Amino acid sequence: MKFTLSWLKSHLETTATLGEIGAKLTSVGLEVENIEDPGAGLVGLIVAQIAHAKQHPNADRLRLCTVDTGAETIQVVCGAPNARAGLKVVLARPGVTIPSSGEVLKKGSIRGIESQGMLCSMRELKLGEDHDGIIELPADATVGAPVAGVLDFDPVIEINLTPNRVDALGVRGVARDLAAAGLGKLKAINDAPVPGRFVSPRKVKMALPADQAHKCPQFVGRMIRSVKNTESPPWLKARLTAAGLRPISAIVDVTQFLTIDLGRPLHAFDDAKLTGDMGPRLAAPGETLAALNGKTYTLDAEMVVIADQASAAGIGGIMGGEPSSVTETTTSIFLESALFDPRNMSATGRKLQINSDARYCFERGVDPTSPVTGAEIATRMILEICGGEASELIIGGTAPDFSRVIAFNPARVKSLGGVEMPGAEIKSILERLGFGVAAAGEVWKVTPPSWRADVEGWQDLVEEVLRIHGYDNIPPIPLPRAPMPKVALSPQQRQVAFTRRSLAMRGLNETTTWSFLAGAQAELFRGEAPRVAIANPISSDLDVLRPSLIPNLAAAAGRNAARGLHDCGLFEVGPRFEGPKPGQQALVAAALRAGHTAARHWAGNRRVVDALDAKADALAALEAAGAVISALQTASGSGSSGGGGVPAWYHPGRSGVLKLGHQVLAAFGELHPGVLAALDVKGPMVACEVFLERVPQPKKAKAGAARQLLKTSPFQPVERDFAFVVDTSVAADAVLRAVRNAEKDLIAEVGLFDVYEGPHLGEGKKSLAISVTLQPTDATLTDAQIEAAASRIVAAVEKACGGRLRA
Repeated sequence: MKFTLSWLKSHLETTATLGEIGAKLTSVGLEVENIEDPGAGLVGLIVAQIAHAKQHPNADRLRLCTVDTGAETIQVVCGAPNARAGLKVVLARPGVTIPSSGEVLKKGSIRGIESQGMLCSMRELKLGEDHDGIIELPADATVGAPVAGVLDFDPVIEINLTPNRVDALGVRGVARDLAAAGLGKLKAINDAPVPGRFVSPRKVKMALPADQAHKCPQFVGRMIRSVKNTESPPWLKARLTAAGLRPISAIVDVTQFLTIDLGRPLHAFDDAKLTGDMGPRLAAPGETLAALNGKTYTLDAEMVVIADQASAAGIGGIMGGEPSSVTETTTSIFLESALFDPRNMSATGRKLQINSDARYCFERGVDPTSPVTGAEIATRMILEICGGEASELIIGGTAPDFSRVIAFNPARVKSLGGVEMPGAEIKSILERLGFGVAAAGEVWKVTPPSWRADVEGWQDLVEEVLRIHGYDNIPPIPLPRAPMPKVALSPQQRQVAFTRRSLAMRGLNETTTWSFLAGAQAELFRGEAPRVAIANPISSDLDVLRPSLIPNLAAAAGRNAARGLHDCGLFEVGPRFEGPKPGQQALVAAALRAGHTAARHWAGNRRVVDALDAKADALAALEAAGAVISALQTASGSGSSGGGGVPAWYHPGRSGVLKLGHQVLAAFGELHPGVLAALDVKGPMVACEVFLERVPQPKKAKAGAARQLLKTSPFQPVERDFAFVVDTSVAADAVLRAVRNAEKDLIAEVGLFDVYEGPHLGEGKKSLAISVTLQPTDATLTDAQIEAAASRIVAAVEKACGGRLRA
């Protein structure tokens, strides 16, 4: 809400400065957003007088002026057509900042003649748009005096209101708060009845059904004839412009002005364009109205319209109609001042998508006594500006009863607000705000004024007292220091944190993507899970809850590639949705790599990402989540995300699953080319999905049990290599597990370092070269112990995999 300082002072008698007013407004809860003071930017500008003005010798449109500054005479080159001898002007000397540009003025040469200053226009001082000539100051202005003391400035104050403060939507309400806070005295307002000169030929017809009468409980009308709808006076136009409104004509401007001045919206109809009686009724289903904003609206039977006998003339409490609007040729008007139901106004405004100042006021609840007083004040202003004569008021319906009494114990100000205040001061604050106070006994009876519908209980009264007393005056009291509780993380929270850290340590970047995606993409990743559609999606192409995190990660990698980052690694930990009900979501850690494993390098260690990179990510995540990696089995074969096989969105020959028994803990592999094409991204891309909720949690340690210390062996480890010939159908993982199980207490590490297939091995055979590290804990291994361990390893592979030691 914006208003000028002079506008505020038309309601508030005060000697306070602009800074004091701004500070007090914020102190009483009317937060100041901005104060625009044009005079603050005129530092260094002075009054000067042109002593002589002659033609510039080198330019037809420039004048060479001799300017008296009061202390010296200087030479200024000026291009204004009104520069003439004897004129008092605004002078900017070198070193002064020009408000419009923000630049510091310097001496310069214009067409070979030195200019020692600048004679300013309204635009250059940011006081208006006029730049056709320089400012002409009053003849009695003192030469050498600061311009800020000569020109008439009206600072603009902008405040931010909370939704409940409808009383502060009017400048008078703001002035009332300041007066109550001791910053001046609230001036009386002339709302006395304007005598009617004739009986209005147009009556008010309340046509709302009885069960809908609350939508417009009171309608006040008045006919004013023989008016001259002229241009508004300068003071009125200036105030409307400062508030961000466009002056139109005197009659329209009066209604706009009172909306801001008193928080009382009104509307004026051209009486000659109306037929019969006026009043509120419900719109007919499908009825249309051409509104003042140039748009035509289709109404429904829940909306209130202001109508004559022929048609609707306006949308009640929101906007008037164009056919009945006031123009410069209007000579007779019908003035409307009514009450409307806030809920109905809000619903109508949302349906029609109309935001107007009138709707803003009515949907918050205006003063129920204001229809009559608003009509009287508006009538007086119109008669003063436009002339004419007014009819008697015609009133339909009655204003709702706003009176209520609140039981209030003034001791609550201390107990709730923490401020010790005498009862007399509390009573004075409430009375200055317009409350009626019957202070008899310990519990007072307080009656809120008509304009404070937001005050409903004693807590609101405490807030009012504290607000006017000043929030800054509430003493700060530290809260008692309580011991901080220990951080309590559930096992799943710890699991997620460890998993995130593990994937980030592998060079992946964490992302957060939408929990929904397009239905066509969901079908690619749904498997056997049901399709979970969204009833009210935020976008038509985000209409299904995601059955997998992979498609959103792939889309993110595609966006990175489109911006030049072709090699990237992403991960996300979040839910995938297997149904619409609570509990039908599974927590998944998903990772995706695209492009190459590293940037180009002269050493040539760059390669395309493959399924084994995704497997390594999955193993790292599983280990961080608490899974025993040595107990996992790697398997392949098609299936679904919830079954025992590899999901269909992975490449069938370059993918697999990690299982613990029959439970799939993770799936990994290269994304299927068909899936990448459907997602409109380029491959290769590899991904993994780790199902965190399927990972067995470690047994809870007994209370008081100490964590075991790390045990290291002082004895030399022994490394031995084995090459086993097995069938090509045998997985390397099966051979590695057989080796580990051969000597669980002695074998520390097992690794595959070479795979060979060739004619020397025979058809259907392959050679797997394995490195085994033996780590003794009691004594250094002897040759016999090493040979015995090697024999047990060979026997275990032969038994489990049918392998033989390669010669």
